[in-house]
This record gives sequence, structure tokens and C-alpha cells, in this order.
Amino acid sequence: MAGIVSVSRSDLEGRRKKLRQKRQMKIIQTIWQTIAVSSLAGGLLWMTTQPIWVLTTPKDIEVYGNHLLSRETIQSLLVLAYPQSLWRIEPHRIAESLKQQPTIAQATVSRRLFPPGLIVQIKERVPVAIAHSAAPSGSIAQSHQEQGNTDDGHKKVSVGLLDANGVWIPIEKYTSGDPKLRLPSLKVFGSPEQYRPYWTQLYQALSQSSVNVKEIDLRDPTNLILETELGNIHLGAPSSLLPEKIRVIAQMRNLPAQLNPSQIEYIDLKNPELPLVQMNQKKQQPLSSTL
Repeated sequence: MAGIVSVSRSDLEGRRKKLRQKRQMKIIQTIWQTIAVSSLAGGLLWMTTQPIWVLTTPKDIEVYGNHLLSRETIQSLLVLAYPQSLWRIEPHRIAESLKQQPTIAQATVSRRLFPPGLIVQIKERVPVAIAHSAAPSGSIAQSHQEQGNTDDGHKKVSVGLLDANGVWIPIEKYTSGDPKLRLPSLKVFGSPEQYRPYWTQLYQALSQSSVNVKEIDLRDPTNLILETELGNIHLGAPSSLLPEKIRVIAQMRNLPAQLNPSQIEYIDLKNPELPLVQMNQKKQQPLSSTL
């Protein structure tokens, strides 16, 4: 019995010794891990403070997605002072500031480590029409400082650009960077505040039409007028019937072969089911037989 007790005690002592050794190894490993992490963090901190991680000129900024705006124009919109530490720059703030520009719909900004710099990816607002807005003094439209403002009686005419969503873009935002930039041929007359609610629907329908529309007159809220290759077309007050009315216009492509265009004053499409032609002799002729 004494021999058995002696062996058990020896075995327990050996186990205790192994446990102490394991604890010592864990402590040593923890110390080394702490030293390694601290060294790595210190090394990264040292690297970030080196002069190589600095933006020195706008050339350190790469711009992608621009087709209408030049790279230099985009770079000039970035609120940065040079030299600037790459790690002090907040890419999301720069992206948000870019999206505040009327010419930019979307923007993302990220850091580039090798070589140090910024990558700017944008989506431009594409102008689809030249907008002429005449409004009384003190109105919202007058607050725009667009190129081409002229006095028209007691109203101020502002000339800007519209994109497919009805966003007003100061015309010089594009022409100042490239005076030779080709502007849209479509012209729009009226107050953007009035036609903005239905502009997207209207433009989408017109862009899908086979009839060329030169001008859109939206100055009279009760009668939308289109100047087309077929002549002037009166659509009446804007409504959910706009796409249907524009589809009817495409069905009139053969109208010049049936009527002398010089004798047509305008085409009345206020009722798309009963289109009429107002002749210069002040006579209306139904078009239901020609569609």
C-alpha cells in the first residue's frame, strides 16, 4: 500500500510540473505576441509618417468615369491642400462633396497605396436639353447664375442645361472646361419648378419616339407645345396620357404627304383619341382617318 501511495504522489508531482511548464510557455508566447503586434503597429505608424505617403500635386489623383468633364476639372473640385498626408484624407467626405456638384450624379473615392494617391470614380449628369427659364425677379429660377442671362421685360431669362431627371445644371459648368463641347439640340422653355414633376416621364417618352422634337414649350401649364418635324403639336395640360399622346405623334409620320405643311397652324392632340389639325384658314380637320 505504501508503494502505491508513493507512485501516486510522484505522478501528481510530475503533472504539476508539466502544468507549470505549460503556463510558463503561454506567458512567454503572450509576451512575444505582444512584442510582435507592438512592433508591427509601430512599423505601420512609422511608415504612415514617412514623406512617401503624401499627395504632392493633383497628378496623384486618378479620375475615372468622366466623359464630358476633363480630369483637370474634376481635380479642381476636390477640396485638398498640397502637400497632404494620404492618411489624413477622408475619402467619404470628398465623395460627398463631389456629389453636391450639379454636374456629378454619383462619386466614390478610395486611397491608392502604391504609388500613393487617390482614385476618384464618378458618374456625370448628362445634359439632354438646353433650358430657358423666365421668372419674375426674386424667384428661385433667378437665383441661378447661369451663362446667357438676359432681361426680357420684367423677367430674367436664365439659360442652363437639364439632364434626364430634370436636374438644372449651370451651362458654364460644362462649357468653361471645354468651350467646344457639343451641347444638346433640344430646347425647353418654361419654369423648371413647374415641369420638374413630370419631366422624366415626358423626356423618356420623347426619347423613344421616332419623331424629331426640336423644342418643348412649357410656359403655359394648361398647354404643352412641341415643335416637331411635323409642325407644332399641342398636347394640353400634362397628365398620365402624355406617353400615349407621344405615341400618337409617331403614327402621324405620313401627315406631310397628305396635307401641305405650310397650311397647318398646329396639330391638336389634347384628346389622343381624336387628333385634329388646325389649318391656317381656322378650320379643324380630324385626323382619325389618316392614323
